[in-house]
Amino acid sequence: MSSPLSPYLQSVIVTRLRAAGCVFAEDEAHLLASTARTPSDLTAMVDRRVAGLPLEHVLGWAEFCGLRIAVDPGVFVPRRRTEFLIHQAVAVQDRQAPARTQVVVDLCCGSGAVGAALAAALERVELHAVDIDPAAVRCARRNVAATGGQVYGGDLYAPLPGTLRGRVDLLVASAPYVPTEAIGLLPPEARIHEPRVALDGGEDGLDVVRRLAAAAPLWLAPDGHLLVETSERQAPRTAEAFTRNGLIPRVVGSEELDATVVIGTRPTCRSPRR
Repeated sequence: MSSPLSPYLQSVIVTRLRAAGCVFAEDEAHLLASTARTPSDLTAMVDRRVAGLPLEHVLGWAEFCGLRIAVDPGVFVPRRRTEFLIHQAVAVQDRQAPARTQVVVDLCCGSGAVGAALAAALERVELHAVDIDPAAVRCARRNVAATGGQVYGGDLYAPLPGTLRGRVDLLVASAPYVPTEAIGLLPPEARIHEPRVALDGGEDGLDVVRRLAAAAPLWLAPDGHLLVETSERQAPRTAEAFTRNGLIPRVVGSEELDATVVIGTRPTCRSPRR
């Protein structure tokens, strides 16, 4: 809304949000008020938030790496910890200082936040993104349209053009890594309102990660990198999966963001596994 909230209305909204368990009720009230177009729109948005919808689904967007990323209802919400994945991907490319356009593939892309952030951070990017969830594909297309990137619907590498094999400089994935038995322990916002396919990583949480690592050498260019977000506890097994498939692994973490990323590099001297 163009006009600021009255102190009374601000107090009412904050009280409702706090009673619903919103820790940052004041900040959320400001975001809701600044996004709502009319007073009735604001009321409806507060009602949805109090009912338990993720704030980003109510707003229709999430802030990620300084970008406003569209997030449709039912689509995985990009996490702040995933910004560490972006920082690491940019760092490995900066060290190589490539003069040509970089081929970037964002697998398990969800809203497309990771791909969009990399396209904004790197100078020249040919971006491809994939998700198995049709709702995520529709949302990602909105977010990567300005980059000229392509978004495909399908399972991991399956829908990618064959012409990308052996040419990808960066494979990035914020893949599902929550063990199946731990899904019930997630906050209701995630457990109820985000697609299970974006959360459930199988018995030990690494089913999708192992599949990512197994096929990565076929798609990566020499000295190309696979970067996967995981947990600190799962990082050693993730690194082992990388090693088994001919990638040289490195584990990096951020205490501030509670984030862990495993980086796998395809050696120049190795041929992709067939």
